Amino acid sequence: MSIRYQVGDATAPQADGPRIICHICNDIGGWGAGFVVALSRRWKEPERAYRDWYSAGEGFALGEVQFVNVEPGLWVANMVGQHGVGIRKGKAPIRYEAVRTALRKVATFAKAQGASVHMPRIGCGLSGGTWDQIEPLITDSLVAGGIEVFVYDFK
Repeated sequence: MSIRYQVGDATAPQADGPRIICHICNDIGGWGAGFVVALSRRWKEPERAYRDWYSAGEGFALGEVQFVNVEPGLWVANMVGQHGVGIRKGKAPIRYEAVRTALRKVATFAKAQGASVHMPRIGCGLSGGTWDQIEPLITDSLVAGGIEVFVYDFK
């Protein structure tokens, strides 16, 4: 099994059965740029849940994941894998170890639900990461465990 790459909209996952849409969030409660804009256009719940989670403070930290059910058999995984926003002192906000930890939690949830996992090229936009570092995290955390993974490039 390997990652399946396809052109399309990651907010409209193309697979049968339960599905999880993964994306990277920051650890400062900010929501409003990048892929989250597309998520918020489609559903209000992921943003509302993320902001409530941040405000409550409990369990909100790098490497944590919040699963938000947006439709029957469809969840959005708010993965905290970015420290702050923007480049600071030459360092991008992506935190690869936090992404690895979050993806392992997604794997556990996906197995329990019998779900496939869908995402844009997470961590490579505003987070400042590189796909050559993100792809192995996905392969090791999800694909190696037998979970179907679809990565979407928006046309």
